[in-house]
Amino acid sequence: MKKLEGQIAIVTGGARGIGAGICKAFCDEGAAVFLWDVLDSGQETAELLSNDGGNVFFQRVDVTDSKAVSDAVSEIISTHKKIDILINNAGIIRDRSFLKMTPDEWNQVMNVNVNSLYVTTKSVLPYMKEAGYGRIISASSVNAFQGAFGQTNYAASKAAIVGFTRALSQEVGKYNITVNAVAPGFVKSEMTDSMPEEVIKANIASIPVGRIGTPEDMGHVYLFLASKEAGFVSGITLHANGGSLTV
Repeated sequence: MKKLEGQIAIVTGGARGIGAGICKAFCDEGAAVFLWDVLDSGQETAELLSNDGGNVFFQRVDVTDSKAVSDAVSEIISTHKKIDILINNAGIIRDRSFLKMTPDEWNQVMNVNVNSLYVTTKSVLPYMKEAGYGRIISASSVNAFQGAFGQTNYAASKAAIVGFTRALSQEVGKYNITVNAVAPGFVKSEMTDSMPEEVIKANIASIPVGRIGTPEDMGHVYLFLASKEAGFVSGITLHANGGSLTV
């Protein structure tokens, strides 16, 4: 039996990178996956996964828009009657040194990376509570713990996710709902591909396992936390960084 057979999952920011890796891992294990994104490539990703045998549906959803989220959740509930898994993966960067950072660059990152958790979780949680089961997993980052030049907005947003996770886990555990976060390290993506080769090599050299992470690696991490086998794991931030030190 597949680990997520018969389960309904939402993956925000699922069009590419880690989000697409999560969608693939969940599809491979039998979940019906609702891929939320504002990017047109979300439809392409859904089609690729469907062609590979996945049960995946693209919904164009802006996770900062309460009505768009509520409408998408209602559509899922009307058809499937439940939502078992919520993956809060959507996020953006607007890097700039702090003294040059504009209010817009700060607010955009906070809105997408932090405020969206309130919007999505608030909409999904009542159905999990009613069903007496749920898995909520959100994307933090290694930079929430070690910081990074030009990322005060991003690091602050990802640190907020750690606090959100810990607090919410204490409220909803009695309903058989677990709440966790994942803090990826250096993972191959469109952003890392655009870095200078010497920067990529320097980052890889600092990783004890000797390689960059992949979206597939992250998909397996999320799969564990989303599984029934992880029912006694809640309130944690799982560091998936190849052994790199964090503070």
